[in-house]
Amino acid sequence: MINGSTILVTGGTGSFGKKFIKTLINNYSPKKIIVYSRDELKQFDMQQSSDFCTDKVMMRYFIGDVRDLSRLEMAMEGVDIVIHAAALKQVPAAEYNPFEAVKTNILGAQNVIEACLRKNVKHVVALSTDKAAAPINLYGATKLASDKLFVAANNMKGARDIRFSVVRYGNVMGSRGSVIPFFEKKKSEGFLPITDTRMTRFNITLTEGVNLVLYAIDNSWGGEIFVPKIPSYKITDVATAIAPECEQKVVGIRPGEKIHEEMITESDSFLTVDLGKYYAILPQNPAWNIEEYKKEFSATSVEIGFKYNSGTNPEFLTVEEIRDLIKYKMNE
Repeated sequence: MINGSTILVTGGTGSFGKKFIKTLINNYSPKKIIVYSRDELKQFDMQQSSDFCTDKVMMRYFIGDVRDLSRLEMAMEGVDIVIHAAALKQVPAAEYNPFEAVKTNILGAQNVIEACLRKNVKHVVALSTDKAAAPINLYGATKLASDKLFVAANNMKGARDIRFSVVRYGNVMGSRGSVIPFFEKKKSEGFLPITDTRMTRFNITLTEGVNLVLYAIDNSWGGEIFVPKIPSYKITDVATAIAPECEQKVVGIRPGEKIHEEMITESDSFLTVDLGKYYAILPQNPAWNIEEYKKEFSATSVEIGFKYNSGTNPEFLTVEEIRDLIKYKMNE
């Protein structure tokens, strides 16, 4: 679907957006790529980077906010595929500025959906987070609302040839605001602050996140929430991998944090299927036959009561594996 298509990425100057666009340039032949974001400096930096200066693909840069429906509609003229990666993602910031998180993450999602419907986009993939499963913080709650909007959008398409789907995954290794760059900065002080020694998180690389989105573009029937099978890590192991010489001081959990994250809750198990490399949470009222879907992808239903939790995940990264992934991240 990508070759020959015009693709728009909201939040295209973020960590995921840049990796996704770089992957398209290097491995596919899209007709045009549109970067849609608020930050003019980041767009300028992208335009100057050799990674994105190419004669192979037409690149276009739109300054705009997902809160602005008319600007989205203008940007989506002639677009075939939309990847919605724009969001306010910092948990403490969302707790302190709740109205802003709602405007961007929920109302912005609605604007993206309406613009896609009005401009006859063919395929839409929205990025979600493990914090949207059984959320206890506002960021997770806004992303859960966003997920439900994108799933339900398939019921509003009428005769349009459009599919909306969601990808949900855990912490991106080394992304801006994540624990690894934070620990890298703090290690010069001789100690690393640990919120709770029991804390675990799911881990995914940018490349794996991009591959999940590409899978959703090619395989979605509309309304699925795709979840990757990825390892977990212990926060104490990350600290040891980065600075084994540093003392680890427990400072307590921040507002809105969990000890463990979930990507599939027990309540989701009734609608979850195993696709092999990924899980998919299917919509409650799909416009297609679930048994045909399972046959098409050789999918099997998970056991009732199944849940996918970073603390009970059967696969955990070792300290050495974390070190290797950090080195890999530096070369991504």
